[in-house]
Amino acid sequence: MRIRVPRRVALTAGALALLGATTAPGVAMATSEGSSSASASPKPTVVLVHGAWADSSSWSPVMERLRKDGYPVRAIANPLQGLTSDTAYVSSYLSTIKGPVVLVGHSYGGAVITNSAASDPDVKALVYIAGFIPEKGETVGDLAKKSPELPVVPTDVPGGAEVSINPDRFRDVFAGDVDKTTAADLAAVQRPANTKAVTDASVQEAFRTIPSWDLITRQDHAIAPDAQRFMAKRAGVHTEEVDASHAVMISHPGAVTHIIEDAARSTR
Repeated sequence: MRIRVPRRVALTAGALALLGATTAPGVAMATSEGSSSASASPKPTVVLVHGAWADSSSWSPVMERLRKDGYPVRAIANPLQGLTSDTAYVSSYLSTIKGPVVLVGHSYGGAVITNSAASDPDVKALVYIAGFIPEKGETVGDLAKKSPELPVVPTDVPGGAEVSINPDRFRDVFAGDVDKTTAADLAAVQRPANTKAVTDASVQEAFRTIPSWDLITRQDHAIAPDAQRFMAKRAGVHTEEVDASHAVMISHPGAVTHIIEDAARSTR
């Protein structure tokens, strides 16, 4: 479902830049006569949460487009230390942002936003990007069983173990529609995830009370498209689909931006 709103008075380039860099309650716009001004309704802040084997820089192409369209944007460095602790971290971060928020989660980040959004009444929309949508009591590991087993490499660390994707298989699994050089770079800088990310149980279902959207990736080899559809249907979220790999925010940033802005318009 797409929600349309009337086109607003065009902002100057300077005002757009200001709006993209601040969360102030409104931006003054000059009238055509220049004799008065009105306060525009603020666009919500878009908060982006990456998943396992990625980092906040993976959102860069999407951030560029959102800022161009006048949205304040934040990209969180998800710790990837377990669903319980990552939820607490993101919840704390959200408490520092004033005004309405559109909370976006990619992959494992979907499980994180499902839990962290429940603590903040300013979160007005959720957007899942090829993301996990767990119900209460489920783990990401439970849902991952609906997809092919991933070629992960474990590493023992203090307090548990972390896993990363075998670099030789990274492009096939994670970024099949990204050029080889970029995919190799992504494999080299991937952030491993603590195994608690897949074993901690979900305790909230924010999608039950917050309007939610889901972008399903049809060429995904990390989370099977049918598994994504199963979670989306069960959660009752608005869905769109795109022919893309798991790294959709890099290969198809326009499609990601489009669904985020659809969700953002619903908050206004």
